[in-house]
Amino acid sequence: MNVMADPHADRKAWMSLLAKATAADLARLWGGVEAPDYTYLRAPEIGGVMVRGRAGAVGAAFNLGEMTVTRCSLKLACGTVGHAYVQGRNKDHAVQAALIDALMLTDRADDIRQAVLAPLEQALTAAKTQRAAKAAATKVDFFTMARGED
Repeated sequence: MNVMADPHADRKAWMSLLAKATAADLARLWGGVEAPDYTYLRAPEIGGVMVRGRAGAVGAAFNLGEMTVTRCSLKLACGTVGHAYVQGRNKDHAVQAALIDALMLTDRADDIRQAVLAPLEQALTAAKTQRAAKAAATKVDFFTMARGED
């Protein structure tokens, strides 16, 4: 079976990273980047999406609840288009994420990766490691001993 690699895997990865980043972290890192000229294709707007789940990750899908998101689409002066969907009601977060998405499709990608995406990835990895360590500290192992009686 010949399975081709996803040509959009890199973009999916940075879009996921931008969506998971906190607005404060993104704003702090974005402050050191020269913002390009752009126009809105879709100005930042707040809405809701339905979150679906599966029991045991394999059962039938069910509606878990709604989540607030902010979306934005914009076009750089060079014609490159960027999109963003972020959790919450922060329009600046959505605009910054859309700008970074667009810039990652230009010749400034390496600079943006070093200035913004790499530090975001490190922060998210550290937070995940800290959560895992905290959870591991409360883990209880249950075991059953056989008494040797038939």
